[in-house]
Amino acid sequence: MTKVMNVAMIGGGFMGKAHAMAYASMPMFFWPAPAIPHRKVVVDITDGAAEDARQRFGFDEASSDWRSVVNRPDIDVVDICTPNNVHAEIAIAAAKAGKHIICEKPLARTVDEARAMTEAAKAAGIIHMVAFNYRRTPAVALAKKFIDEGRIGKILNFRGTYLQDWSADENGPLSWRFQKKIAGSGAVGDIATHVVDLAHYLVGPIAEVIAMTKTYVTTRPLQQGGVDKLGASVKSAGVERAPVDVDDEVISMLRFGNGAIGSLEATRNAWGRNNFITLEIHGTKGSIHFNYERRDELQVMFADDPADARGFRTIYTGPAHPYGGGLWPIPGLGIGYSETKIVECFDFFSAIASGKQPSPNFEDGLLTELVADAMLRSGETGKWETVG
Repeated sequence: MTKVMNVAMIGGGFMGKAHAMAYASMPMFFWPAPAIPHRKVVVDITDGAAEDARQRFGFDEASSDWRSVVNRPDIDVVDICTPNNVHAEIAIAAAKAGKHIICEKPLARTVDEARAMTEAAKAAGIIHMVAFNYRRTPAVALAKKFIDEGRIGKILNFRGTYLQDWSADENGPLSWRFQKKIAGSGAVGDIATHVVDLAHYLVGPIAEVIAMTKTYVTTRPLQQGGVDKLGASVKSAGVERAPVDVDDEVISMLRFGNGAIGSLEATRNAWGRNNFITLEIHGTKGSIHFNYERRDELQVMFADDPADARGFRTIYTGPAHPYGGGLWPIPGLGIGYSETKIVECFDFFSAIASGKQPSPNFEDGLLTELVADAMLRSGETGKWETVG
């Protein structure tokens, strides 16, 4: 009989919704499931917010006291879906309580926090994962398969972008994502880390960076109410504004430990770009291109193709590809953000069932935080900075 595991989810916002849906759906897609996630208790900042999340997301119980929840003997998994400033405190407490942990990205605000979380998780011997879900897109996993098989040869370079426009409006409210004390950094931690994770997954560890960082909007209207409203606009006269103290954009060149080179660009101020994650990888025997806004497609070119058939071809992901057997029955039906979270949930509970750490785990999240820290340092010094 498949084991049932009780989940305590800390945070009932957008990410909480995505995770709760994955808990409900994962066994439907991947059966027999490695375990049945049971939505036991959801925690939010007030009793009222927690009760609302309980009703919306199908949990048994609601609480505003995460400390007591993570120490409950009937909780098997702690899921951290909070703003970045409490990741470390919750994760360390959960690890000491012997709970398996999945934590939203970035792992922490700083290298020191990420290292403390990693050490606590390792000492506790629990399973731990960072929720960089874009690597769970079947087309990205297919790219990884081709690379591992040597289909594009030795990797020469990597080009990655993550462009959004939700904060391009200077009247967008002062979300916690614009405050260093809560977020740690801006575009670097929020979205560039996704590209770093993809680069580490597909190419290998980044060893050095040189970066430019820029803040375009230096003040924003104070947010009204407790709900984070990304992409909203506050144009009423007399609304108080407060400083933005994080980066809006980062552009970086990369040196990988294996000798490959690359570039990364991430911004939340690119009008017309919604969730524009792209990567292109060139090797000695071919190339791969991916665009998340066309997430069912992988563009590939293999140098050993006949001369009259050379060029990029489009593969539409489906049952023959990674995770395809558990998702939809024919190629091109459409994989969305939700499915990447379902796959992430499957991989996490598979790791618990096998006792083997998943990837990315907290150690991978620490490495990503080291790269982010090097980018921020380079943005200040204008020099190449070593990761680590």
